[in-house]
Amino acid sequence: MGWTLQQKQTIEERDRNILVAAAAGSGKTAVLVERIRRMVIEEKIPIDQMLIVTFTKAAASEMKEKIRVQLRASVGKDPALRE
Repeated sequence: MGWTLQQKQTIEERDRNILVAAAAGSGKTAVLVERIRRMVIEEKIPIDQMLIVTFTKAAASEMKEKIRVQLRASVGKDPALRE
């Protein structure tokens, strides 16, 4: 996916908490999912050490599923990540 400069900065920002607020359909979920994927896969940060908050249970369920899909896809591409 081609990220905007602001999206790329949000994905790559580290050593601080972030708040992502933007209009519907702006890619918030995709940005957060990619940020989380990179932190888990590339930086080996356990997902159970993250606090990820959304405004609704529906949004939380959607994000959880998208994170699951992306993590599985990353592991599927690199079998070494299964360890």
